[in-house]
Amino acid sequence: MTIKSFIPPKRTLMGPGPSDVSERVLQALARPTIGHLDPSFVGMMDEMKSLLQYAFQTGNDLTFPVSAPGSAGMETCFVNLVEPGDKVIVCQNGVFGGRMKENVERCGGVPIMVEDAWGEVVDPNKLEAALKANPDAKVVAFVHAETSTGVQSDAKTLTELAHQHDCLVIVDAVTSLGGTPIKVDEWQIDAIYSGTQKCLSAPPGLSPVSFSARAADVIKSRKSKIQSWFLDLSLVMGYWGGGAKRAYHHTAPINNLYGLHEALVILQEEGLENAWARHAFYHQALRAGLEAMGIRFLVKEAHRLPQLNAVTVPDGVDEAAVRQTLLQDYGLEIGAGLGALAGKVWRIGLMGHACNENNVLYCLEALDKVLGKMNAPIKAGTAVVAAQEVLAKQAV
Repeated sequence: MTIKSFIPPKRTLMGPGPSDVSERVLQALARPTIGHLDPSFVGMMDEMKSLLQYAFQTGNDLTFPVSAPGSAGMETCFVNLVEPGDKVIVCQNGVFGGRMKENVERCGGVPIMVEDAWGEVVDPNKLEAALKANPDAKVVAFVHAETSTGVQSDAKTLTELAHQHDCLVIVDAVTSLGGTPIKVDEWQIDAIYSGTQKCLSAPPGLSPVSFSARAADVIKSRKSKIQSWFLDLSLVMGYWGGGAKRAYHHTAPINNLYGLHEALVILQEEGLENAWARHAFYHQALRAGLEAMGIRFLVKEAHRLPQLNAVTVPDGVDEAAVRQTLLQDYGLEIGAGLGALAGKVWRIGLMGHACNENNVLYCLEALDKVLGKMNAPIKAGTAVVAAQEVLAKQAV
């Protein structure tokens, strides 16, 4: 068999990630590859740091993209800040809090779990009780925007509580960066990581991270060797540090970095506040359509992520068959539930470049038609009209 070039089908990506990538970013990916120590590339790296500092709202010098997806950003934070025997309070209200626990254990740390129901925010009172019960805890870790449930916790309050008990804070912002407010310096977050494939609308494969000066001091004063060579910040920053002279650490994913650079330029052009407002506005239109149809949200209104909408599957509906039909007949991808929510919810993303009026209306129309053909218990024909009423009231 002769294998030919792979040409992917055109999709509308409205799942939990990756999100649609703009033509500008795709064109940036196709630019000529140069060396990872080329002076021109080093200049772009400096711009990248500045753009990420803007996105994170921080002046942290230790801000750069890890050359691997968001899971590696998570691991970067834990392997550098957690030593064997360290107590780490991990807040879990979904899948990704569980992954934090795994990281703590693999670093030889002792996880102290603060658990909340999936679809609920991290309870500050529970965290405070855990901090009081474990005065020797070193780190508090929580997910700002839980991708598995569509809930957003109060990062500012949780960070303040942790600092009152002299703990460092590690924050998962994979789904929130660029979509809802994150203010690293104002909230005094110590270590934070994200991914490129969500609200930044760049291809997967890079993980923006930022570490405060306080966190950097903790890393420098470690008693034990960092278990990961590749993610050891004392080595990586020889490459991502400032100035023209860079020490070789690894061959960076050059073209992928072009794409992230362009995506961050687009974010800068739009303005962070405008991007946050856009995600909130189109979420309201999508919400109006879904609720008119009779589809309910998993998360309470005050705590919903506008860019990741977890909604309950109507009674008697084969949720996997709906997703398969949407993909085959409409080229539309939405996400399934994970873990305890598998088979119970859909996760509909409105992230970055995919967060726009056309996608809201297309998703609602397609979902209405597919569910109608399956004789699902919905109010057919109402979703698009309800969304259009919201869209007519305000222009972003």
